[in-house]
Amino acid sequence: MSRSYAPYIGALALLWGASYMFIKVADRGFAPAAMIMFRLIIASVLLSTAFVAQRGLRRAVADLRGLGWQGFGVGIANGAIPFTLIAWGEKHIDSGVAAIANATVPIFVILLALRWQPSEAVRGVRLGGILLGLVGVGVLAGLHPSGGWWGVAGTLAVVIASLSYAVGGLWGQRLVSDANGFALATAAMLGATAVLIPFGLAQLPSHVPGWKETGSVLALAVLGTAVAQILLFRVLRSDGATRLSLVTYLLPATALVYGVTLLGESLTVEELIGMVLILGGVALGSGAVRFFRREPAAATPAP
Repeated sequence: MSRSYAPYIGALALLWGASYMFIKVADRGFAPAAMIMFRLIIASVLLSTAFVAQRGLRRAVADLRGLGWQGFGVGIANGAIPFTLIAWGEKHIDSGVAAIANATVPIFVILLALRWQPSEAVRGVRLGGILLGLVGVGVLAGLHPSGGWWGVAGTLAVVIASLSYAVGGLWGQRLVSDANGFALATAAMLGATAVLIPFGLAQLPSHVPGWKETGSVLALAVLGTAVAQILLFRVLRSDGATRLSLVTYLLPATALVYGVTLLGESLTVEELIGMVLILGGVALGSGAVRFFRREPAAATPAP
């Protein structure tokens, strides 16, 4: 079996793992909605320019129109909502904790898939995996995390973002089978940008943020969004959501490494236990132990 997707998975893990760090730094100078607005505007300009250069203006417009409102809708579910929730959550929790909480996306994908794939029964080991992952969320949030109840709220905001990612992932997987992946990535960013601009303008900073905060927003836009979106839909179209979901197991580790080594964040026993429970639950619940014999529905977060 071809492993051509492996370099793309590795690249996504590095890019998205760093995104949690960039969000944490940018949070120091930007309100969440303003930060994500700038992130999306820059990414939309880059993706649109590259897409038009590749397809030509007429064909690019035709591709975007062919996606209709759903292409823009995917951007709201897979970009505007979760990006902002994670940015808000990281004001109250470490970047590594956010990455671990965001690893619950495949669990929500499994639960949501029951609505559209009733034949996909969840029982036995898979049901146990889902429950194990939810226990991991509880351990991660804890009764008295370092951030107090705001820490609980920040963790839960990221978990809700994971639910939104799951909706966007299932939606995008259905659309990308019949559409140009680059077109869907561009439409999604344009849709997310259009929705978030009013909220971002309302939260503009009163002064110009420092170079670290500004540079983090640029890195988020270029690397964590524009480049990552192209890679995401490339893997989704050529290798499917199950293989794309492998990045789920790499993201928490890469984000923790960035957070501990570059941001000086602490690494607690509760975080490690929560990560093991969540990733173990994802592995069991998604059927990843039978990866080469089955292609269950899955999706991947993109912070």
